[in-house]
Amino acid sequence: MTSTPAAIARAAYTTFEPFHITAYFNPGLKAAGEDTGLDGHAWYFASRAAPMGRTTAGVVAAAFYNFNPALVERVWPAALDAGLDKVADRRWAMLESSLGDALGDLAGQPELLTVADRLRDIGDTAVFAGRPLAAAWHSSARPEVPHLALWHSIAVIREWRGDGHLSALLDAQLDPTEAVVFHEAIHPDPKARRVLGKRITQLTRQWSDEEWDSAAERLVARGLLTRTDGKEHLTDAGVVLDTHIESRTDELASAIWRDVPDAEDLVGSVRPYVKAVIDAGILPGTKKR
Repeated sequence: MTSTPAAIARAAYTTFEPFHITAYFNPGLKAAGEDTGLDGHAWYFASRAAPMGRTTAGVVAAAFYNFNPALVERVWPAALDAGLDKVADRRWAMLESSLGDALGDLAGQPELLTVADRLRDIGDTAVFAGRPLAAAWHSSARPEVPHLALWHSIAVIREWRGDGHLSALLDAQLDPTEAVVFHEAIHPDPKARRVLGKRITQLTRQWSDEEWDSAAERLVARGLLTRTDGKEHLTDAGVVLDTHIESRTDELASAIWRDVPDAEDLVGSVRPYVKAVIDAGILPGTKKR
């Protein structure tokens, strides 16, 4: 293996992410929400947190970190009323259709299940202490349909990395609102990271202008941001911290790849399925090819 385990972890994240987010960005979401009686926010939390079971809104907010807890308190009861098992079943049906259509003939290749099984085995080696969302997904039933099995195997690894990222944010002493504002601040290198933009971030995470401004001022006081014409910019210290957070996240995600001799090839073997999803044009910013 020519790359370090941390580099493999980063490559796995960037490679797998488009496949994973099909659960939260695809043309079938509207119908799924209507079938379960849930709005967009309620469907998202119900679908992603379903493996956590009938826990409290506070627990869900803690696991999701950068969403306003008031939002979770508002929509989680509706998710519970709709039935988490019902939502999960509807999610799998939606993904079976969306991913099946996107993959086409690839969905029938035996290699797909082989890759799914390999990634499941890697997920099985993970230590889930301190990683509650990943632990919940790991304990959930994996569908037998091959492309859904692949999605589930990826979800465990993805959420395991995500839980580690929250640890990096905690170590950086960024509270949930600060983490959002910090991430969306303008980086000197436009290609350094992907951002949603302030408007969409506030819409999806439900932080008010007052909460946003207060967090920004705290970050300015720490020397991590500057504010010009109502826009936040990372300072040199902010860039250093941002780099540290990402590097630390990769390091925390590297353990499961250390004893996989063909890790690079395995990550590469997922790329044709990811490319098919991207080429299907079902994700934001993509067009059908």
